[in-house]
Amino acid sequence: MGKRKQIRLHQVRENVKSNIVESLELPIDIMYGAVIITATGRGQVLVENYKGIIEYTQEKIRLQTKTCQVTIQGTNLLVEYYTNEEMKITGCIQGILYGP
Repeated sequence: MGKRKQIRLHQVRENVKSNIVESLELPIDIMYGAVIITATGRGQVLVENYKGIIEYTQEKIRLQTKTCQVTIQGTNLLVEYYTNEEMKITGCIQGILYGP
């Protein structure tokens, strides 16, 4: 199959998936596996749908998600707990960055 046909087929699949999600009013995170980040003030971040930890220091925690990398920056950062589905990070959160 040619490269153009593969790209077009991928676009059609994404459009169909998007239409199904919208028409059934499904949460986007379920269909796409999107990362969900919930920040509570500057002291706590809950991350759902991550794949793994890439880097872990007191100043930076970098995570791999299905679609990108997420970096939590701050001071005295600590992974308070983690499961296969979610992770709780505490400390003084200074920023949340999304990368490739």
